[in-house]
Amino acid sequence: MRKLLLGAVLAVSMSTGAYAAVEPKAVVKAYADVAQAGYEDALSTARALQAAVDALLARPGADTLNAARRAWLDARVPYQQTEALRFGNPIVDDWEGRVNAWPLDEGMIDYVDASYGSDSPANAYYVVNVIANEKLSVGGKAVDATDITATLLRDVLQEADGNEANVATGYHAIEFLLWGQDLNGTGPAPADRKGTPQERHAGNRPHTDFDAANCTGGNCERRGRFLKVATDLLVADLEEMVGHWQAKGAARAAVQDDPKAGLIAMLTGLGSLSYGELAGERIKLGLMLHDPEEEHDCFSDNTHNSHFYNQLGMMNVYMGQYKRTDGSVVRGASLSELVRARDAGLDAEMRAKLDATFEAMQAMKRHAETVETYDQMIAQGNDKGNAVVQAAIDGLVAQTRSIERVIAALELGDIQLEGSDSLDKPDAVFQ
Repeated sequence: MRKLLLGAVLAVSMSTGAYAAVEPKAVVKAYADVAQAGYEDALSTARALQAAVDALLARPGADTLNAARRAWLDARVPYQQTEALRFGNPIVDDWEGRVNAWPLDEGMIDYVDASYGSDSPANAYYVVNVIANEKLSVGGKAVDATDITATLLRDVLQEADGNEANVATGYHAIEFLLWGQDLNGTGPAPADRKGTPQERHAGNRPHTDFDAANCTGGNCERRGRFLKVATDLLVADLEEMVGHWQAKGAARAAVQDDPKAGLIAMLTGLGSLSYGELAGERIKLGLMLHDPEEEHDCFSDNTHNSHFYNQLGMMNVYMGQYKRTDGSVVRGASLSELVRARDAGLDAEMRAKLDATFEAMQAMKRHAETVETYDQMIAQGNDKGNAVVQAAIDGLVAQTRSIERVIAALELGDIQLEGSDSLDKPDAVFQ
C-alpha cells in the first residue's frame, strides 16, 4: 500500500486483491458510520471553538484571539470532509445553509472598509451593520436588533429578503468576526506582518474589537454578543446533524432502509461536489475572474485547506473509511469493493483518479503554505499560481468522468450531477 504524504490522511491506493465482494447494504451502512463519525468530529471541534470564543470574550487579547482563530481552522478540517455527504442527502442539503452558507455580504454584520462600497442594487442589507445599529429600516421594513439573539440571527437576518448573501450564522459569519475583512486582494502581504503566508495575508481584525474597556471599531460588546450567539448556534446545528446519523436518525434511515437509494445518494454527493460545486463554483469561477472574493474561506485565507479536505472527504466515501481527529479509524465495506466486483479495471481507474486529484490538492496546499496564498495564486498574470490551481480543477473534472462510469456500472439510473457555468458555459460567466 502506497502511503500518502499527510499524516492525517488515509492511504487510498489499495492492492486490487484485498477485497471480497460486498453487498450494497453493507456499503451504505459504512457510509452512514463515516457520516456519523465525521459530524461527531465536526461537533467536538466546534465545541472547542465555542470554548475558545468564550475565553476571548472573557479576556480579549492577542493570545485569546489567535487561539480562537486556530480553533476555527481546526474545526474546518472535519467539517469540510463531510461536504461529500451533500447533494444526495436532502436532510443534509436542507440544513447546510445554516452552517456553511457562502459567500456573504459582511457589511450586513459589521463595519467594513470604504472600498466595500455604500450600497448594492442586489441587496438592501448590504451595509446595514447590525452590530452598530439596534434599530434598522431596510426596504421599508423595521428590524429590531436591540437584542442580538439566536432568533434575530437565524429567523430575521439569515437570507433576509431571500438573498443568500445575507449570512448571519455558520462558519463564515464566525470567520469574518474573528479575522475581519481581508483587504489584501491578490497583492503582496503587508510588510509589517509576520508568520506564514496565510497569517500575513489574511484579515487582521484587532483583539480590541472585542474589548469594551479599550474598544476599537465601536460596539465591542455587541460584536462579542454576535460572535457568541453565532458560535453557540453552530454547535446546536451540528448536534442536530449528529442526531440524524445516529442509530435511529432520519439521515441514516434514509440511506440504509433502501440500499439502492443509499448508493445513489453517495454517488450524487461525490459527483456533484467534485464537478459543479468544487471544480466549478468554488475554484474555476474564481480563477476565471481572478477574483479573491470567490475564495471559500476568504477572511482567513484558508481556502487551500477547504478544497483539500473536500477532496479527502470524497476519498473517504469511496473507500468506506475515515480517520477521526483522535487518530482512530472508522472503516467498513466500500464503494471501491462494490465497483471492483463489477469491474476491477474501473475501480482501479477511480482510485487512480482520486489519488491524482489528491496529489494536485497537496501541491496547491503546499504552495499556499510556503509560497503565496490562494488568493494570490488566482491573480491575473500569475501563470505559475494559476497552473497549480488549474491542475486541481483538471483532476476534479477527470475524477467526475470516472464517477459517471461508476454510476453506469452499478446500474443506478440517470443521476443528475450539479453543473457550473464556469465549466459548462464559460462564456456566460462574463455576460
